[in-house]
Amino acid sequence: MALRTAFTELLGLEHPIALAPMGGSAGGELAAAVCNAGGLGLLGGGNGNAKWLARELPIVTSGTRRPWGVGFQSWAVDRARVEQALEFRPSAVMLSFGDPRPLADAVRAAGATLIIQVTGLDEARQALAVGADVLIAQGTEAGGHGARQGWSTLTFVPVVADLAAPVPVLAAGGIADGRGIAAALTLGASAVLVGTGFLRSPEAGIHPAWADALGKTLPEDTALTRAFSGRAGRAIANDYVRAAAAPEAPAPAPYPVQRGLVAGMRSTALKKGDVQTMQAWAGQSAALARAMPAGKLAECLWHDASALLE
Repeated sequence: MALRTAFTELLGLEHPIALAPMGGSAGGELAAAVCNAGGLGLLGGGNGNAKWLARELPIVTSGTRRPWGVGFQSWAVDRARVEQALEFRPSAVMLSFGDPRPLADAVRAAGATLIIQVTGLDEARQALAVGADVLIAQGTEAGGHGARQGWSTLTFVPVVADLAAPVPVLAAGGIADGRGIAAALTLGASAVLVGTGFLRSPEAGIHPAWADALGKTLPEDTALTRAFSGRAGRAIANDYVRAAAAPEAPAPAPYPVQRGLVAGMRSTALKKGDVQTMQAWAGQSAALARAMPAGKLAECLWHDASALLE
């Protein structure tokens, strides 16, 4: 089933599916695979690591001839890193969290589609005022960084879709199968942003212990935590997350100090494959994630969603 939406028309896509730009996990290979399957692959620029970008940007540009994009955390990235990515002529740039205004003009000047992710109505209004071409309405079910408290995807998407019309809105948070995609489109979304659902794909390159744990992670097995970066993010509620949430535990340092403090622990955990001390981001849809190549997964997701929409 072919379905044209404002988002697919804007970027010339076959399917209303976008890969979430998960920092460090959504590399060039994963982004290109989603693009080649007809969706929009967004490279996970995160906080703008120059060396990582220099390695991954050529991979995505050589891996696909279809529209692709890159995402950054507005609170953590500087303009130079955004401009570094823009030199590779992405079709879209996504800005998440923090104030997008210092970076938005550079994206527009380069002719890229400006996508802004929002977690509340004030952020949505600010994104529209900045001139966002696309909004992403992220519910608290989402893995990784996001709102510590706020809206669920089910309630947030239709409100933002009504507020932003005719600007297309993508739904994010808790979407990892065809049922979630069909539901989001019915709620008024123009497409979906899928993150955790792609983490078990081999192109994501995460540690096997993390990937295996995702398949066993129920919604109640995740938690919003500041333990890893100092900013709220949803992760597997492992031993370290639970210890950090204990009443007697010290408050995490602010970003980026906390990220630096746990870097050594994270490196050790990755070497050992110890998921109990690993920074294992995960949305509440983790158990729905399938271990299959990303391109095949994207096609399966849309096949399943299409059957329901028909």
